Parts: sequence; structure tokens; C-alpha cells
Amino acid sequence: MIVLGVDPGSLRTGWGIIERCGSKLRYVAAGVIDARPRRELHRRLHTIYAGLSEVIAVHRPSEMAVEDIFHAHNVRSALTLGQARGVALLAGASADLPISAYPPALVKRSVAGRGRAPKDQLARIVGAILGLRDLPGPDATDALAIAITHANARGLPVSRRAGGLC
Repeated sequence: MIVLGVDPGSLRTGWGIIERCGSKLRYVAAGVIDARPRRELHRRLHTIYAGLSEVIAVHRPSEMAVEDIFHAHNVRSALTLGQARGVALLAGASADLPISAYPPALVKRSVAGRGRAPKDQLARIVGAILGLRDLPGPDATDALAIAITHANARGLPVSRRAGGLC
């Protein structure tokens, strides 16, 4: 199974793709969709949708995992983040992907062993799990952590994708 993890944001949306190879997880790709902060919100949301749709078309994941909503002190920021998350869900639903959501604390706990792990610790552990020498950046690393959480939660079977390295 190929899992697309998404860390939605209205300015930068991270994405990461992993493949289950037996009991191991293999890094496929990761990146960030930069929605350009000076643009209007509707244009940024379209950029996120188009970017995720392209990632899905190129890598053809079989499932998608998205960071769940968390409690924010700033209502306006929470609403904007919710809109970016909605666009990510729409991109997955448009491709008919099964979608799961995981709260940030659960992602940190499942990958790093504690729900309040700092971002740099989480990134180092993601790199170790996937055998990465160079990390793709914080937003993409967070998305990979979400994909790892999903793969471990589901106990996904070995990939049968043609051309897969499994």
C-alpha cells in the first residue's frame, strides 16, 4: 500500500509518501506546496488543491492520512487552517482515496514515543525510520510522520504496485 500523508497549512502544505515493504516502511517522495502568503486565500486554497491533485496523479497512493484539527487560541487562524484541511480532504476525495485523520499528539506519540515531542526530535526519528540521510524540511517531515502513523495504525499489507521496490 502507498500512503500519502498531508500536513495541511494555508501557506505551506507538506506532503509525504511512503510504501510498506514487509515490516519496513520505504520513503517514496515528499515535498511542500507553497501557497504564496501574499495571495488571496481563495487562490492559495486552489494552489493547495491543484498541488495535492498532481501529487496524487503522479504517485497514485492507495490511502491518505491527514493531520486532524487541533485546538488553537486564534479563531481566525483555526478557521483558515480548517479551510486548507478541507481542500486537502477534497483532493483526496476527488481521487476516491480512503482518508484517515490523526491528531498531532497521536502522531508524535506513535512516531517519537511522546505526544509533546519537539519537531526536531520527530524529524530525526522520521529520518531514522525511513533511512533518510537528508530530511526534506519540517512540513514534509511532519507529513511523513502522519503517513508513518497511518501505516502503523492500519498494519498495511505489502505493496503489490507494479515497479515497486518491495
